[in-house]
Amino acid sequence: MLAEHQMWQYRLRKRVTRGLLYGVLIAGAALMMLPFIWMITSSIKAPHEMTLRTIQWLPEVPQWQNYKIAWEAAPFDIYFRNSFLIAITVMFIEVIFSSLAAYAFAKLRFFGKNVLFVLFLGTMMIPGEVMLIPNYITMVNFGWVDTYYALIIPWTVSVFSIFLLRQFFLSIPHELFEAAVLDGCGKLKYLITVMLPLSKPALVTVMLFKFIGSWNSFLWVLIMTNTPSMRTIPVGLTYFVSDVGSYYNYLMAASTFAMAPILILFLLLQKQFIQGIARTGLKG
Repeated sequence: MLAEHQMWQYRLRKRVTRGLLYGVLIAGAALMMLPFIWMITSSIKAPHEMTLRTIQWLPEVPQWQNYKIAWEAAPFDIYFRNSFLIAITVMFIEVIFSSLAAYAFAKLRFFGKNVLFVLFLGTMMIPGEVMLIPNYITMVNFGWVDTYYALIIPWTVSVFSIFLLRQFFLSIPHELFEAAVLDGCGKLKYLITVMLPLSKPALVTVMLFKFIGSWNSFLWVLIMTNTPSMRTIPVGLTYFVSDVGSYYNYLMAASTFAMAPILILFLLLQKQFIQGIARTGLKG
């Protein structure tokens, strides 16, 4: 009877603890979702509903035409085209460079590998704002101001992506590499045929991080672009705010469809993203 009583107490304590934990997580998730819910509901409100003194979460009559008005108020088709082009191009080029560098740091042997990798990591402590002026001067000297070259090439290498992929590559058994070499497989072929297929979660994580970072890039694009035909979504939204003035429902509508691609991409790839984060760093 005593053992059964202790087991019952243990189960009750475990359920209470789990219930409290879930309650805290649900409350935190709800708190994080409130701004997004407010943005979406505000995007279909009438202008006078945005200035009410009391909080009104749902509109009396949904104003779906707000999205059409917001889309036509600025050249968002150009902004979306530029954002997709830049984000996708930077993402794929970075995956190529990061995979090669991470593979070298993880599996190959060469003089000063560890020292060089530590120096690579040390560059992550340099704030990006410090590099704005040198990078801008470089772009001016190359004649790349207000071109896709300036918006793509400086961001095709990321130390964080190299670090992330290296840690994942280290978790792959080295015996596979030795067996492939004995079978006559070259080092580059081993990377392409063995390492990369086994590293899909880490690659998806790197791609997702880079796509989101490129899509949300604001300060660099603002500095390097002079014409509306080269602006991306974040910079376009800034000019859109000055155009629509106090019509916050149109601004919320524009913000909603500007955020939609990132949200859809994350929902489609969240499984691989979580696997990549969970498995990275198990060895190293």
